[in-house]
Amino acid sequence: MHIHPLIEDSASLAQLCARLATADFVTVDTEFMRENTYWPELCLIQIADDKEAAAIDPMAPGIDLGPLLDLLVNNEEVLKVFHAGGQDVEIVYNLTGKTPHPIFDTQIAAMALGQGEQIGYSNLVDSWLGIQVDKGARFTDWSRRPLDKRQIDYAIADVTHLSRIFPKMLNKLKKTNRGAWLNEEMERLADPSNYANNPDEAWQRIRIPSRKAEVLGRLKALARWREIEAQNKNLPRGRIAKDETIADIAGNPPREQRDLGRVRGLSASWAANDIGGRMIEALKHAAPLPADEMPMRDDRKPGLGKEGALVADLLKLLLKIRARDIDVAAKLLARADDLEALAAGQRDGLALLTGWRFEQFGRDALDLVEGRLGFTVLDGKLKMTRTEEVQP
Repeated sequence: MHIHPLIEDSASLAQLCARLATADFVTVDTEFMRENTYWPELCLIQIADDKEAAAIDPMAPGIDLGPLLDLLVNNEEVLKVFHAGGQDVEIVYNLTGKTPHPIFDTQIAAMALGQGEQIGYSNLVDSWLGIQVDKGARFTDWSRRPLDKRQIDYAIADVTHLSRIFPKMLNKLKKTNRGAWLNEEMERLADPSNYANNPDEAWQRIRIPSRKAEVLGRLKALARWREIEAQNKNLPRGRIAKDETIADIAGNPPREQRDLGRVRGLSASWAANDIGGRMIEALKHAAPLPADEMPMRDDRKPGLGKEGALVADLLKLLLKIRARDIDVAAKLLARADDLEALAAGQRDGLALLTGWRFEQFGRDALDLVEGRLGFTVLDGKLKMTRTEEVQP
């Protein structure tokens, strides 16, 4: 494979992208910094096909990333391969308002091949190629220039290894007829709504014990205010105000701005400064959270009850057994919410009752809930058994 020197000019990047536009797939990785910013600061992009690989410096003066972004989000003929690519996809979305498509994530694919739910990149490379990844540059400050040869080699290795692993992984998926299992998961990864950072939904990330509509309404208003402040200032949310502070204020709101100076987690200056004024203004306009937005308590899910909760536990046990038997990550077969909905009597709209999931797990799950399946111990192992088989 040909490894290019670091690409720092628009002409070289355009020529590279013109060649890669004819490839069947490209492997992609990014290096970024986000400790001190709201928006990830893109510092390096690595890309490869089966013939060539390069690292691109997006911080190079005057470089035009247009051809690269066009390849990633508009060229439907080239498959984009990532490993645990959520943050890489987020960066592309922030730059373009679109996500890479079509997309393939080797971490997700590993779930279908019995390698666990979140296999790390180093373990993936070791298991498929027998190569120990050099971890020496993991904590590089990628925003500093110049980058030395070791840093660049380390970064490019991420996509060159991936370009060798992907065809092997694809071949195994085809042999085991599990490729179709991944379509839904890959489309979910590419869904732009996952990366939109909607300020009106920011409150859902903050833990708070209260379930009062007034408190949650204030939490929503404060979280929205903080999200907008963080975006406008390009600062991490926690630099504006920590989650605990937001939750405390939502539960015990100050009457006036001068009271902010006594709130734990805020400095005394908030009693009179502009940002404190904007926080108080957000509180003043907070309305109780509407009933249709109220979070559902785990112990009050409709129709579940104590007996239903026990049935859900049996379904989770069944899921573990089936995942073990077919050597696939349990999370790929079914999610906990779907199991609880099935136990509560729901049948419509559940992914585990459609397609390949129904064939591999859903049919047995339904039979368990409806009394046609039970458990037995055989040779020290827990097995699924048809109830008619254990009748006297």
